[in-house]
Amino acid sequence: MGTSVEYGDAIIRKSEDGGETWSAPNSKSNGLLMTDAKYHCAPVPVMEHDGRIWRAMEDAMGQGGWPTHFRSFMMSAPSDADLLQADSWRCSNRMERDPDWLNGAFRGWLEGNAVVSPAGNIVNILRVDHPGDDEKAALVRISPDGLNAEFDPRNDFIPFPGGSKKFTIRYDAFSNGYWALVNPVIGEHPGLSPGNVRNNLALSFSFDLRHWEIRSILLCHSDMQYHGFQYVDWLVEGEDIIAVSRTAFDDGFGGAHTQHDANFITFHRFEGFRRGNRV
Repeated sequence: MGTSVEYGDAIIRKSEDGGETWSAPNSKSNGLLMTDAKYHCAPVPVMEHDGRIWRAMEDAMGQGGWPTHFRSFMMSAPSDADLLQADSWRCSNRMERDPDWLNGAFRGWLEGNAVVSPAGNIVNILRVDHPGDDEKAALVRISPDGLNAEFDPRNDFIPFPGGSKKFTIRYDAFSNGYWALVNPVIGEHPGLSPGNVRNNLALSFSFDLRHWEIRSILLCHSDMQYHGFQYVDWLVEGEDIIAVSRTAFDDGFGGAHTQHDANFITFHRFEGFRRGNRV
């Protein structure tokens, strides 16, 4: 599930052979979900909760360019629906950034996570672009029917190390809490904004989605200009986390152009992650 091209249509594909082949989203009855805007997303969680499938999405129909133009919303469909049918899906209202939020330092939000809160409600937790080292995420509350999204800028910006880069949050029943893989800012970063500091990958934990604690550093490199472990998506497999990273690293040919412009896709297994030491 994603977009046809950068800022393209919203689409979904289906595979019936373990990923060898995929359906072509060429009509409203075969995976072409929305064509009325410029859509954007990232590898973020798809949740099933209260009889519905939930997936965060953005469009780029707001004012300005990246990242001010992103409007956040939630898509959902009945769990037993044909997900290739466009009319199976509904969307919440689309929320544009307010330039006055965070005392005028809020630039935009994107790449949201559909998560079930401890109270049993769907929320959308988004990456927040602002210049400070006190990184934050935004917690948008979604109504049970999926039609209404609400955000209180006084209470719903939360401290979140790594929040100025893409992250994935998942609930873990064995821990009775939430885990995230994040790129926190650690130390000085001359010449780079917090959003481009991606040389550390950390394991973070929360019981309530509002208070986060870094438990351990999983991957790191001393150079932050040309090295990064970013856009990490992951799943729990037994006692381990299995993850895929968009990685900028040495390659014998001059390395990555920047930490952002990665030259590898790398697979990782982080064993016994629930025993991760606090740092």
